[in-house]
Amino acid sequence: MMENRLPVMNVHMFGEFTLEYGGRRITFGQASDSWVVKLLQILLFCGAKGISRVKLLEDMYDRDELEDVSGDLEAVCRRLNEMLVKAGLPEYEYIKIENGAYQWQSPMEVRTDTQEFSDWMEQAYQEDTPARIELLRKACEIYRGEFLPGGSSGAWVLVESVKYKKQYTRALKEVCDYLMKRQEYEAALNLCTAASEIYPLDEWQVRQIDCLMALNRYKEAMQIYEETTKRVFEKLGTSPSDRLTSRYREMSSMMGLKTRNIGDIKCGLDGDYEEGALYCTFFGFKNNYRLVRRMIERNGQSVYLMLCTITDGTDRLTEDKERLEAMSDELYDSIKFSLRRVDFFTKCSPTQYLILLVGTNQENTQMIYERILRRFSKKHKSWKEYLDFYVSTIDDVERDNSRISFRGDSFLWD
Repeated sequence: MMENRLPVMNVHMFGEFTLEYGGRRITFGQASDSWVVKLLQILLFCGAKGISRVKLLEDMYDRDELEDVSGDLEAVCRRLNEMLVKAGLPEYEYIKIENGAYQWQSPMEVRTDTQEFSDWMEQAYQEDTPARIELLRKACEIYRGEFLPGGSSGAWVLVESVKYKKQYTRALKEVCDYLMKRQEYEAALNLCTAASEIYPLDEWQVRQIDCLMALNRYKEAMQIYEETTKRVFEKLGTSPSDRLTSRYREMSSMMGLKTRNIGDIKCGLDGDYEEGALYCTFFGFKNNYRLVRRMIERNGQSVYLMLCTITDGTDRLTEDKERLEAMSDELYDSIKFSLRRVDFFTKCSPTQYLILLVGTNQENTQMIYERILRRFSKKHKSWKEYLDFYVSTIDDVERDNSRISFRGDSFLWD
């Protein structure tokens, strides 16, 4: 049979949509976002079972487009066939239409990562441990990211994406629990690291940290904690979860028990010279704030908290994510390089930075803010109107009626 002599075509739908045939990647040029490729994705996904004309039209087009395009489906099919041949696939009628149903057919074998993932999952839950774990692990390794991310529209993509994510999450938890119990920490770490890259806000980092602590790699574990808490603040404007903070306490405790010589300690304390104020995660900022608060009880030094807020007086700015991100990045640089190295700051929400000013006075806080404002609006003069600030002494913060307050692991602004 011809099918046995031709190379296999591999289709990837997790993380991105790609086709590989004969050792090379198939590309479609400017047609990659067209209805033609949407049709290709649907047909490859449905495989041998096919899809009815009505369902195919619903998946390809928005509801208000259906009346205008339903008669053009055959033309789209012809363009798809031409596009496949032009891209380097063998001459063939790749779309079979029978009894109102549309079905992919090809002279070569086609393997999709979605079908392979589903096959491993189905087989796994028919087996007992440890055979089930090995099959689930294979399924997890196939999952490289969201199902058809960004490149296709339609409710069907969202439905399938949610389904696959749930299956992946369930399988990975079971595999990691099993590997951790067997002390196969490196294997569990590799899987959790991949999951953290796919879903950076789903706290797979907690399991990464657990694996690294079990391997006595505390420095790497602490780095993951710092990066994760920073990302959570920047993307969600929230404090780290109880699970993350508990890992931090455990790491701190275990690192404190490790015997080290004075040379190692000095190397750990000495950092590269860094200009400007010190940026901290919110958790680190809060600990520094508590330390400074205790210190001024003895030396009487004045310390102020300054809150800088990006605002336009409406909710429009927070809806424009790209603009807000650009302004937030600019404010970060403006604060960092407008302050002294003795000062430090953190990002406490997507629109706010909190600064601790040590050894200054009320008059100087206004000058400091104006310095930040000048730098912030240097490239965009109109941005002067988008920045507000509020200043309070530490003593005022400790009062119940303060507009700035700390509660547990959270920052509150009234």
